[in-house]
Amino acid sequence: MRPYHYLIVGAGLFGSMFAHQAKQKGKRCLVIDKRHHLGGNIYCETIEGIHVHKYGAHIFHTSNKAVWDFVNAIVPFNRYTNSPIANFHGELYNLPFNMNTFHQMWGVRTPEEAMKMIESQKAAALAELKGREPRNLEEQALTLVGKDIFERLIKEYTEKQWGRKCTELPAFIIKRLPVRFTYDNNYFNDLYQGIPIGGYNKLTDGLLKDIDCKTGVDFFHSEYKDWKQVAEKLVYTGQIDEYFGYKLGRLDWRTVTFKTRVEDTPNFQGNAVVNYTSHDEPFTRIIEHKHFEMFGQAIYDCPKTVVSEEYSLEYREGMEPYYPVNNEFNNQLAEQYRALAAQEKDVIFGGRLAEYVYYDMAPIVEKVLNMEIR
Repeated sequence: MRPYHYLIVGAGLFGSMFAHQAKQKGKRCLVIDKRHHLGGNIYCETIEGIHVHKYGAHIFHTSNKAVWDFVNAIVPFNRYTNSPIANFHGELYNLPFNMNTFHQMWGVRTPEEAMKMIESQKAAALAELKGREPRNLEEQALTLVGKDIFERLIKEYTEKQWGRKCTELPAFIIKRLPVRFTYDNNYFNDLYQGIPIGGYNKLTDGLLKDIDCKTGVDFFHSEYKDWKQVAEKLVYTGQIDEYFGYKLGRLDWRTVTFKTRVEDTPNFQGNAVVNYTSHDEPFTRIIEHKHFEMFGQAIYDCPKTVVSEEYSLEYREGMEPYYPVNNEFNNQLAEQYRALAAQEKDVIFGGRLAEYVYYDMAPIVEKVLNMEIR
Protein backbone atom coordinates (compact mmCIF):
# COMPACT_ATOMS: atom_id res chain seq x y z
CA MET A 1 0.00 0.00 0.00
CA ARG A 2 1.42 3.38 -1.04
CA PRO A 3 1.64 6.14 1.60
CA TYR A 4 -0.68 8.50 -0.30
CA HIS A 5 -3.66 8.36 -2.60
CA TYR A 6 -2.58 11.60 -4.30
CA LEU A 7 0.71 13.39 -4.83
CA ILE A 8 -0.18 16.98 -5.66
CA VAL A 9 2.48 19.01 -7.45
CA GLY A 10 1.89 22.68 -6.72
CA ALA A 11 0.36 24.34 -3.66
CA GLY A 12 -1.49 27.04 -5.59
CA LEU A 13 -5.25 27.40 -5.55
CA PHE A 14 -5.99 24.36 -7.74
CA GLY A 15 -3.63 22.08 -5.78
CA SER A 16 -4.85 23.35 -2.41
CA MET A 17 -8.50 23.01 -3.42
CA PHE A 18 -7.95 19.49 -4.73
CA ALA A 19 -6.12 18.43 -1.56
CA HIS A 20 -8.91 19.84 0.61
CA GLN A 21 -11.66 18.12 -1.36
CA ALA A 22 -9.77 14.83 -1.52
CA LYS A 23 -9.26 14.93 2.25
CA GLN A 24 -13.02 15.32 2.71
CA LYS A 25 -13.35 12.01 0.82
CA GLY A 26 -10.91 10.35 3.20
CA LYS A 27 -7.96 10.43 0.79
CA ARG A 28 -4.38 10.82 1.96
CA CYS A 29 -2.58 13.63 0.11
CA LEU A 30 0.95 14.97 -0.08
CA VAL A 31 1.33 18.47 -1.53
CA ILE A 32 4.76 19.60 -2.76
CA ASP A 33 5.82 22.97 -4.14
CA LYS A 34 9.16 24.21 -5.45
CA ARG A 35 8.65 27.60 -3.83
CA HIS A 36 9.45 28.01 -0.17
CA HIS A 37 5.87 28.87 0.73
CA LEU A 38 2.36 27.54 0.14
CA GLY A 39 -0.37 29.32 -1.81
CA GLY A 40 1.20 29.77 -5.22
CA ASN A 41 0.45 33.19 -6.70
CA ILE A 42 -2.11 34.09 -4.03
CA TYR A 43 0.58 34.07 -1.33
CA CYS A 44 0.82 37.21 0.82
CA GLU A 45 3.74 38.45 2.87
CA THR A 46 3.26 40.84 5.78
CA ILE A 47 5.19 44.13 5.60
CA GLU A 48 4.53 46.99 8.07
CA GLY A 49 1.40 45.16 9.21
CA ILE A 50 0.03 45.08 5.64
CA HIS A 51 -0.77 41.90 3.70
CA VAL A 52 1.18 42.33 0.47
CA HIS A 53 0.03 40.37 -2.61
CA LYS A 54 3.51 39.17 -3.54
CA TYR A 55 2.58 37.99 -7.04
CA GLY A 56 0.17 40.75 -7.98
CA ALA A 57 -3.30 41.88 -7.04
CA HIS A 58 -5.80 39.08 -6.44
CA ILE A 59 -9.46 40.03 -6.06
CA PHE A 60 -11.95 37.23 -5.56
CA HIS A 61 -15.21 37.71 -7.47
CA THR A 62 -18.02 35.37 -8.44
CA SER A 63 -21.76 35.19 -9.04
CA ASN A 64 -21.84 31.56 -7.89
CA LYS A 65 -23.26 31.53 -4.36
CA ALA A 66 -21.97 28.00 -3.70
CA VAL A 67 -18.42 29.12 -4.49
CA TRP A 68 -18.78 32.26 -2.35
CA ASP A 69 -20.24 30.31 0.57
CA PHE A 70 -17.47 27.71 0.28
CA VAL A 71 -14.56 30.15 0.50
CA ASN A 72 -16.26 32.15 3.26
CA ALA A 73 -16.64 28.95 5.26
CA ILE A 74 -12.83 28.65 5.14
CA VAL A 75 -12.18 32.33 5.98
CA PRO A 76 -14.58 35.32 6.07
CA PHE A 77 -14.13 37.74 3.16
CA ASN A 78 -14.42 41.53 3.41
CA ARG A 79 -16.42 43.94 1.24
CA TYR A 80 -13.59 45.22 -0.98
CA THR A 81 -14.91 46.50 -4.33
CA ASN A 82 -12.48 46.77 -7.23
CA SER A 83 -12.67 50.30 -8.69
CA PRO A 84 -9.38 50.95 -10.52
CA ILE A 85 -8.20 54.34 -11.76
CA ALA A 86 -6.34 55.02 -15.02
CA ASN A 87 -3.57 57.63 -15.15
CA PHE A 88 -2.81 58.96 -18.66
CA HIS A 89 -0.19 61.74 -18.69
CA GLY A 90 -1.37 62.78 -15.22
CA GLU A 91 -5.06 62.86 -16.15
CA LEU A 92 -7.17 60.47 -14.07
CA TYR A 93 -10.05 58.38 -15.41
CA ASN A 94 -12.38 55.90 -13.72
CA LEU A 95 -12.48 52.28 -14.90
CA PRO A 96 -14.24 50.37 -16.30
CA PHE A 97 -15.40 52.74 -19.04
CA ASN A 98 -18.51 54.37 -17.57
CA MET A 99 -20.26 57.71 -17.27
CA ASN A 100 -17.60 58.99 -14.87
CA THR A 101 -14.95 58.15 -17.49
CA PHE A 102 -16.91 59.87 -20.26
CA HIS A 103 -17.51 62.97 -18.14
CA GLN A 104 -13.78 63.15 -17.33
CA MET A 105 -12.92 62.73 -21.01
CA TRP A 106 -15.51 64.89 -22.78
CA GLY A 107 -17.48 66.76 -20.12
CA VAL A 108 -20.69 64.92 -21.07
CA ARG A 109 -23.30 64.42 -18.36
CA THR A 110 -25.97 62.15 -19.82
CA PRO A 111 -25.87 58.65 -21.33
CA GLU A 112 -27.33 60.07 -24.56
CA GLU A 113 -24.44 62.55 -24.91
CA ALA A 114 -21.87 59.82 -24.21
CA MET A 115 -23.47 57.43 -26.70
CA LYS A 116 -23.38 60.09 -29.43
CA MET A 117 -19.65 60.71 -28.86
CA ILE A 118 -18.77 57.02 -28.95
CA GLU A 119 -21.01 56.19 -31.91
CA SER A 120 -19.58 59.03 -34.01
CA GLN A 121 -16.02 57.86 -33.32
CA LYS A 122 -16.94 54.22 -34.01
CA ALA A 123 -18.51 55.28 -37.30
CA ALA A 124 -15.31 57.07 -38.32
CA ALA A 125 -13.28 53.92 -37.56
CA LEU A 126 -15.66 51.72 -39.55
CA ALA A 127 -15.51 54.12 -42.50
CA GLU A 128 -11.71 53.79 -42.50
CA LEU A 129 -12.06 50.01 -42.93
CA LYS A 130 -14.19 50.46 -46.08
CA GLY A 131 -16.20 47.33 -45.42
CA ARG A 132 -13.41 44.92 -44.51
CA GLU A 133 -12.96 43.15 -41.16
CA PRO A 134 -10.48 44.56 -38.61
CA ARG A 135 -7.03 43.03 -39.21
CA ASN A 136 -5.45 43.79 -35.85
CA LEU A 137 -6.23 44.79 -32.27
CA GLU A 138 -5.98 48.52 -33.01
CA GLU A 139 -8.55 48.41 -35.79
CA GLN A 140 -10.82 46.18 -33.70
CA ALA A 141 -10.69 48.42 -30.63
CA LEU A 142 -11.34 51.58 -32.65
CA THR A 143 -14.55 50.04 -34.02
CA LEU A 144 -15.67 49.14 -30.49
CA VAL A 145 -15.00 52.35 -28.52
CA GLY A 146 -13.58 54.97 -30.88
CA LYS A 147 -10.38 56.99 -30.99
CA ASP A 148 -10.35 58.90 -27.68
CA ILE A 149 -10.88 55.94 -25.35
CA PHE A 150 -8.54 53.78 -27.42
CA GLU A 151 -5.67 56.26 -27.51
CA ARG A 152 -5.85 57.32 -23.86
CA LEU A 153 -6.84 54.12 -22.05
CA ILE A 154 -6.09 51.11 -24.29
CA LYS A 155 -3.35 51.59 -26.88
CA GLU A 156 -0.15 52.18 -24.90
CA TYR A 157 -1.30 50.14 -21.89
CA THR A 158 -1.92 47.13 -24.13
CA GLU A 159 1.44 47.61 -25.85
CA LYS A 160 3.18 47.57 -22.46
CA GLN A 161 1.25 44.45 -21.44
CA TRP A 162 2.07 42.48 -24.59
CA GLY A 163 5.41 43.99 -25.59
CA ARG A 164 4.06 44.50 -29.12
CA LYS A 165 2.35 47.30 -31.02
CA CYS A 166 -1.44 47.09 -31.22
CA THR A 167 -1.15 46.88 -35.00
CA GLU A 168 0.89 43.67 -34.53
CA LEU A 169 -1.59 42.00 -32.17
CA PRO A 170 -4.48 39.88 -33.51
CA ALA A 171 -7.96 41.41 -33.53
CA PHE A 172 -9.49 38.50 -31.59
CA ILE A 173 -7.69 39.51 -28.37
CA ILE A 174 -10.35 42.22 -27.98
CA LYS A 175 -13.68 40.68 -28.93
CA ARG A 176 -15.57 43.22 -26.89
CA LEU A 177 -14.87 46.14 -24.57
CA PRO A 178 -17.45 46.64 -21.81
CA VAL A 179 -18.94 50.14 -21.87
CA ARG A 180 -21.38 51.23 -19.15
CA PHE A 181 -23.69 54.19 -19.47
CA THR A 182 -24.09 54.45 -15.68
CA TYR A 183 -22.01 56.16 -13.01
CA ASP A 184 -20.71 52.83 -11.67
CA ASN A 185 -16.99 52.33 -10.94
CA ASN A 186 -17.36 48.72 -9.77
CA TYR A 187 -15.07 46.83 -12.16
CA PHE A 188 -16.84 43.49 -11.83
CA ASN A 189 -20.46 42.62 -12.56
CA ASP A 190 -20.40 39.66 -10.17
CA LEU A 191 -22.76 39.45 -7.21
CA TYR A 192 -19.93 38.80 -4.74
CA GLN A 193 -16.39 40.12 -4.40
CA GLY A 194 -13.87 40.65 -1.65
CA ILE A 195 -10.55 39.76 -0.03
CA PRO A 196 -10.03 37.21 2.77
CA ILE A 197 -9.92 39.02 6.11
CA GLY A 198 -6.34 38.55 7.24
CA GLY A 199 -5.04 37.89 3.71
CA TYR A 200 -5.02 34.99 1.27
CA ASN A 201 -2.69 32.89 3.43
CA LYS A 202 -5.72 32.32 5.69
CA LEU A 203 -7.51 30.73 2.74
CA THR A 204 -4.53 28.53 1.84
CA ASP A 205 -3.94 27.49 5.46
CA GLY A 206 -7.61 26.60 5.83
CA LEU A 207 -7.65 24.51 2.67
CA LEU A 208 -4.45 22.66 3.58
CA LYS A 209 -5.17 22.16 7.28
CA ASP A 210 -3.93 18.76 8.50
CA ILE A 211 -2.60 17.85 5.02
CA ASP A 212 1.03 16.84 4.54
CA CYS A 213 2.91 19.60 2.67
CA LYS A 214 6.53 20.06 1.65
CA THR A 215 7.94 23.29 0.23
CA GLY A 216 11.24 23.89 -1.56
CA VAL A 217 10.77 20.63 -3.48
CA ASP A 218 11.14 20.62 -7.28
CA PHE A 219 9.10 17.72 -8.62
CA PHE A 220 11.44 17.15 -11.58
CA HIS A 221 14.59 17.12 -9.43
CA SER A 222 13.46 15.10 -6.45
CA GLU A 223 12.53 11.56 -5.51
CA TYR A 224 8.90 12.45 -6.26
CA LYS A 225 9.48 12.37 -10.00
CA ASP A 226 9.04 8.62 -9.57
CA TRP A 227 5.68 9.44 -8.02
CA LYS A 228 4.18 5.94 -8.32
CA GLN A 229 6.40 4.89 -5.41
CA VAL A 230 4.51 7.21 -3.05
CA ALA A 231 1.04 7.76 -4.49
CA GLU A 232 -1.66 6.04 -6.49
CA LYS A 233 -2.40 9.14 -8.57
CA LEU A 234 -0.68 12.40 -9.51
CA VAL A 235 -2.23 15.86 -9.62
CA TYR A 236 0.04 18.10 -11.70
CA THR A 237 -0.40 21.89 -11.72
CA GLY A 238 2.91 22.94 -13.28
CA GLN A 239 3.66 23.87 -16.89
CA ILE A 240 2.24 21.24 -19.22
CA ASP A 241 5.12 21.45 -21.71
CA GLU A 242 7.66 20.96 -18.91
CA TYR A 243 5.88 17.77 -17.80
CA PHE A 244 6.50 16.31 -21.26
CA GLY A 245 10.10 17.53 -21.42
CA TYR A 246 9.19 20.20 -24.02
CA LYS A 247 9.26 17.45 -26.64
CA LEU A 248 6.79 19.24 -28.92
CA GLY A 249 8.36 22.65 -28.31
CA ARG A 250 7.95 25.37 -25.70
CA LEU A 251 4.78 27.31 -25.08
CA ASP A 252 5.06 31.09 -24.82
CA TRP A 253 4.08 33.07 -21.73
CA ARG A 254 3.94 36.65 -20.58
CA THR A 255 5.23 37.32 -17.10
CA VAL A 256 5.22 40.19 -14.63
CA THR A 257 7.80 41.46 -12.16
CA PHE A 258 7.28 43.76 -9.21
CA LYS A 259 9.23 46.53 -7.53
CA THR A 260 7.82 46.72 -4.02
CA ARG A 261 8.69 49.46 -1.57
CA VAL A 262 7.54 50.95 1.73
CA GLU A 263 6.35 54.56 1.59
CA ASP A 264 6.54 56.69 4.73
CA THR A 265 2.95 57.88 4.42
CA PRO A 266 -0.34 56.29 5.44
CA ASN A 267 -1.95 56.82 2.01
CA PHE A 268 0.14 56.95 -1.17
CA GLN A 269 -2.39 56.98 -4.03
CA GLY A 270 -5.82 56.67 -2.42
CA ASN A 271 -6.74 53.50 -4.32
CA ALA A 272 -5.64 49.87 -4.45
CA VAL A 273 -5.10 49.84 -8.22
CA VAL A 274 -3.94 52.66 -10.51
CA ASN A 275 -3.22 51.73 -14.14
CA TYR A 276 -0.62 53.81 -15.99
CA THR A 277 -1.85 53.79 -19.56
CA SER A 278 0.88 55.77 -21.34
CA HIS A 279 4.46 54.91 -22.29
CA ASP A 280 5.64 57.68 -19.95
CA GLU A 281 6.00 55.04 -17.23
CA PRO A 282 7.51 51.61 -17.94
CA PHE A 283 5.21 49.89 -15.41
CA THR A 284 1.60 49.00 -16.17
CA ARG A 285 0.16 49.79 -12.75
CA ILE A 286 0.85 50.56 -9.12
CA ILE A 287 -0.80 48.49 -6.40
CA GLU A 288 -1.23 49.97 -2.90
CA HIS A 289 -1.89 46.85 -0.87
CA LYS A 290 -3.41 48.30 2.30
CA HIS A 291 -6.52 49.44 0.40
CA PHE A 292 -7.53 45.80 -0.13
CA GLU A 293 -8.15 45.32 3.59
CA MET A 294 -8.04 48.70 5.33
CA PHE A 295 -10.89 51.19 5.06
CA GLY A 296 -11.74 54.54 6.63
CA GLN A 297 -9.72 55.46 9.72
CA ALA A 298 -7.86 52.12 9.62
CA ILE A 299 -5.86 53.47 6.65
CA TYR A 300 -4.44 56.25 8.84
CA ASP A 301 -4.03 54.08 11.94
CA CYS A 302 -1.33 52.24 9.95
CA PRO A 303 1.34 54.96 9.52
CA LYS A 304 3.13 53.47 6.50
CA THR A 305 2.03 51.92 3.24
CA VAL A 306 3.42 49.39 0.75
CA VAL A 307 3.25 49.89 -3.02
CA SER A 308 4.24 47.63 -5.91
CA GLU A 309 5.05 48.77 -9.42
CA GLU A 310 4.07 46.04 -11.91
CA TYR A 311 6.08 45.44 -15.09
CA SER A 312 4.96 43.21 -17.96
CA LEU A 313 7.71 41.20 -19.66
CA GLU A 314 8.32 38.42 -22.16
CA TYR A 315 8.81 35.17 -20.26
CA ARG A 316 12.30 33.68 -20.09
CA GLU A 317 13.38 30.49 -18.36
CA GLY A 318 13.79 31.02 -14.63
CA MET A 319 10.95 33.55 -14.47
CA GLU A 320 7.42 32.86 -13.22
CA PRO A 321 5.00 32.19 -16.11
CA TYR A 322 1.77 34.17 -15.73
CA TYR A 323 -0.31 34.59 -18.87
CA PRO A 324 -0.73 32.22 -21.82
CA VAL A 325 -0.06 33.84 -25.19
CA ASN A 326 -3.22 32.81 -27.02
CA ASN A 327 -2.12 33.22 -30.60
CA GLU A 328 -2.58 30.57 -33.28
CA PHE A 329 0.85 28.96 -32.77
CA ASN A 330 0.48 28.54 -29.01
CA ASN A 331 -3.15 27.44 -29.15
CA GLN A 332 -2.27 24.65 -31.58
CA LEU A 333 0.76 23.58 -29.56
CA ALA A 334 -1.21 23.61 -26.31
CA GLU A 335 -3.88 21.43 -27.92
CA GLN A 336 -1.21 18.89 -28.88
CA TYR A 337 0.08 18.82 -25.29
CA ARG A 338 -3.47 18.44 -23.97
CA ALA A 339 -3.89 15.41 -26.23
CA LEU A 340 -0.76 13.89 -24.68
CA ALA A 341 -2.05 14.72 -21.21
CA ALA A 342 -5.33 12.93 -21.90
CA GLN A 343 -3.37 9.72 -22.51
CA GLU A 344 -1.51 9.84 -19.18
CA LYS A 345 -2.79 7.18 -16.81
CA ASP A 346 -3.66 8.23 -13.26
CA VAL A 347 -2.50 11.85 -13.85
CA ILE A 348 -4.79 14.86 -13.45
CA PHE A 349 -3.65 18.12 -15.08
CA GLY A 350 -5.24 21.19 -13.52
CA GLY A 351 -4.87 24.93 -13.25
CA ARG A 352 -3.51 27.77 -15.34
CA LEU A 353 -0.06 26.31 -16.09
CA ALA A 354 -1.12 22.71 -16.65
CA GLU A 355 -4.05 23.62 -18.90
CA TYR A 356 -2.47 26.65 -20.61
CA VAL A 357 -5.63 28.63 -19.81
CA TYR A 358 -5.90 31.91 -17.92
CA TYR A 359 -8.17 31.40 -14.91
CA ASP A 360 -9.56 33.78 -12.33
CA MET A 361 -9.71 32.31 -8.83
CA ALA A 362 -13.43 31.58 -8.56
CA PRO A 363 -13.59 29.34 -11.67
CA ILE A 364 -10.76 27.24 -10.19
CA VAL A 365 -12.70 26.82 -6.96
CA GLU A 366 -15.86 25.96 -8.90
CA LYS A 367 -14.02 23.50 -11.14
CA VAL A 368 -12.58 21.52 -8.23
CA LEU A 369 -15.85 21.60 -6.28
CA ASN A 370 -17.49 19.91 -9.28
CA MET A 371 -14.77 17.29 -9.78
CA GLU A 372 -15.47 13.66 -8.98
CA ILE A 373 -12.56 12.69 -6.74
CA ARG A 374 -12.14 8.97 -6.16
